[in-house]
Amino acid sequence: MSIDTDQTVVVEEYAELRRRLDVGLTRIDGQLALLAHRDDQADGDLAGLAARVTALEHNRWPLPTVSALTAAGALAVAVWQAVGR
Repeated sequence: MSIDTDQTVVVEEYAELRRRLDVGLTRIDGQLALLAHRDDQADGDLAGLAARVTALEHNRWPLPTVSALTAAGALAVAVWQAVGR
């Protein structure tokens, strides 16, 4: 009779181990799904930021153009002051 009870205990322990393994794997699957969702959101955010940076770069004035316009304005003011005296 002790053999049958030992086998019953072993079977119950195997069942408990299998249940714990199933619960652990389910928890890991949930965490992986959450990480995959966050990764998709981060990819979308990155694509949006890249589009915004591209738009900002497209709409900005190049520095050489700004400096040339400033120099031309300063020259015009200097000529105007020289002619006006």
